Amino acid sequence: MAESVILKNITKKYRMYETKGQQIADLIFPGKKGSSFNAIENITFSVEEGDVVGLVGINGSGKSTLSNIIGGLVPPTSGELIVNGEVNVIAIQSGLNNALTGAENIEFKCLLMGYSKEKIKEVMPEIIEFSELGDFIYQPVKQYSSGMKSKLGFAISVTANPDILVIDEALSVGDQTFTDKSLAKMLEYKKQGKTIFFVSHNLSQVRNFCTKIAWIEGGRLREFGPTNVVMRNYMAFLKDYNKLTPAKQKEFRDQLAKQRKHK
Repeated sequence: MAESVILKNITKKYRMYETKGQQIADLIFPGKKGSSFNAIENITFSVEEGDVVGLVGINGSGKSTLSNIIGGLVPPTSGELIVNGEVNVIAIQSGLNNALTGAENIEFKCLLMGYSKEKIKEVMPEIIEFSELGDFIYQPVKQYSSGMKSKLGFAISVTANPDILVIDEALSVGDQTFTDKSLAKMLEYKKQGKTIFFVSHNLSQVRNFCTKIAWIEGGRLREFGPTNVVMRNYMAFLKDYNKLTPAKQKEFRDQLAKQRKHK
């Protein structure tokens, strides 16, 4: 099988400041004020066509940062990302414009994907039907709930039929019926040999749907491999982590955060 996504030492750093003065001083004397925070650091792995990769880790581990880099929404600070194919990202907000109606967002996003006016007119009914939004499709998106935004973003993205799909918590909101329908669509893509990255706190979905797992801890890749192996190890970690008191859990997270911060 050909490799569809290759990550080589991918790192994403953000500058952090305690005051506005530090931020201004850092513009004048770069690197002298503030600190750097490694959202992710030196992540390396490759994914083949047809792989469904679950990104797991506790809150703040860097999963969304990594998925946004793979999806092309955020550039890495360093490292090399090779993507062979068209990518679509489905997140809860899905890059929707709150000032536009649902229907206007469909047209806008389809134009960004290179669709002609004729093609948009052709796919519009299919997207509206999949979204299950009914007459709400003609209301401003700012009036939508998180579940409704997720439905609309998912409906647009799956209609685009991309080679590589990045799903970031998009199935964690909304009703179970829509989730089941969306998972069925993902299984259809899986059978077609498309590459899928799946971020979810629903570990049952991850275990049943994914073929490989990337376990991110403190911005670093702790383990990557077959689902049955990595999930077993991650579940053992979660079992021990959940036994800790809230204070000890915070101490663990603070220690990871400290390791990611550099003066």
